[in-house]
Amino acid sequence: MITGLIAAACLGLCVILWHGRLKPLPPGVSSETPSRPAHAVEFLADLTYVDDAGTRHVEQTIFDAILEIVRAARIRIVLDFFLFNDFQGEQREETRGLCEELTHALIEQKQRHPALEILLITDPINTVYGALPAPHLARLEAAGAIVVTTDLDPLRDSNWLYSSLWRWFVRPLGGERPGRFPNPFGGEDVSLRTALRLLNFKANHRKTLVADGPTGWTGLVTSANPHDGSSAHGNIALRFEGPAVADLLETERAVVAFSGGPVPAPIEVEPGESAGLQLRVLTEGRIGERLDRTLEAAQTGDEVAIAVFYLADRGVIRRMLAAHARGVSLRVLLDPNKDAFGLEKNGLPNRAVAAELTRAGVPVRWCDTHGEQCHAKMLLWRSGSQTTLIAGSANFTRRNLRDLNLETNLLVRGASSEPALARAWHSFERVWHNEPGRRYSVDYEIYADASWLKWGAYRLSEISGIGTH
Repeated sequence: MITGLIAAACLGLCVILWHGRLKPLPPGVSSETPSRPAHAVEFLADLTYVDDAGTRHVEQTIFDAILEIVRAARIRIVLDFFLFNDFQGEQREETRGLCEELTHALIEQKQRHPALEILLITDPINTVYGALPAPHLARLEAAGAIVVTTDLDPLRDSNWLYSSLWRWFVRPLGGERPGRFPNPFGGEDVSLRTALRLLNFKANHRKTLVADGPTGWTGLVTSANPHDGSSAHGNIALRFEGPAVADLLETERAVVAFSGGPVPAPIEVEPGESAGLQLRVLTEGRIGERLDRTLEAAQTGDEVAIAVFYLADRGVIRRMLAAHARGVSLRVLLDPNKDAFGLEKNGLPNRAVAAELTRAGVPVRWCDTHGEQCHAKMLLWRSGSQTTLIAGSANFTRRNLRDLNLETNLLVRGASSEPALARAWHSFERVWHNEPGRRYSVDYEIYADASWLKWGAYRLSEISGIGTH
């Protein structure tokens, strides 16, 4: 009996280690492309603030740029978005119907140019893992677009203990179907199996776009989703041209390949005009490695500015603290983790991490959110006259940085005076310092929480993967 229990425990541990850490990643995943000359690089930001009367205002540029790119395409559009739906929480967000805007623009462009190839890669969360229909996706397919739902099974487990139990005891129960359990995204109820599948927390979390245009191929990487409930979020994006667009497409061809879809042909992009910026594409674990190396390279007198929705990864936090200790000027802007589509969150992980940073003397401010989220994910490093920007879809968490979720970021390097990098710094400074009549951020003390209970919950969540961050 005891021998059998020991054997079962050993087998279970082997399964957990295999699926959580050792399982080979699909080909083309976790990549870092060569540094390429880039031109027409543009930093875009969506910012939300409140005025002196407490009224919320939203400034948006990202989806205006995405729609412009879509409407200029004649040959091919390849999109990869995590949330592409009109789901709303208990409290509706009425800023923009981004799902319908993008769906309509894609269909309209396909009707204008029938030979246009449209490929949309997305996450199964948009059909609640196959339990419910997605009318906008059906409309795109009816119009001639190809929709590829990412196969998440080849990815490693981030919620490693739960996913093992799911694999043994829940997955064999059968297919997805409507049921009697509340849909976490609102709308029609779902089956117990569907509700339990969500707790695996696996995702294709990328947010990318590749398309042709009047001046050649354009790429865009962002932290924003075409999701109605997220339409007031603060976000960032980088739009660019040059050889790195072909690299970006290669990273998406890999996802289509292991998901069983029709893999689009590669493209070739000439370097074009002389460019002052160098750009490389980072995915999955290579994002975490680059963040680690950047923080390690920062020296006394350098500046590092971080704005991120979730900050939890211990490797990144240790390097932040070490950089601060050796004289790097470090500032951290965080979401207070209190708003989630009409629901109130518990402040994790950011409030526990902010308390740790503040005890060490690192300046921290909170975005002043009112229902929306401060959803940007970026790091800026200024050393002398040069700036490095790392930005994209990846939160600074184990799930996002250590080869678990699918993620895409860009690393851009050049003179701090280059317009895209200057705008990135300007965007951070606006939020950090506020402006007359516009409050973007508040002092650390507003949401300070140094509770050791909260600290313990954060560490357990980060280690085990049981939390949503």
